[in-house]
Amino acid sequence: MKKLQVLGTGCPKCKQLAQMTETAAQELGIEYELIKVTDINDILSFGVMMTPALVVDGVLKVAGKVPPVAEIKKLLA
Repeated sequence: MKKLQVLGTGCPKCKQLAQMTETAAQELGIEYELIKVTDINDILSFGVMMTPALVVDGVLKVAGKVPPVAEIKKLLA
């Protein structure tokens, strides 16, 4: 099971990244757990200065933008 974390304080782009990440994971047919990390100290612990950000299995994959679903799929595969 993949652990997917969307880092952000709840802004529209953060919500969009969470939704698109969920769509990508479902289209790939992978088992996943999606966690929304909203605490600023937790976000900073990943070294993220711009949200939204996506962390896959503890590894920061993207920060400061919302990539298209096709790109998210590549990050999850």
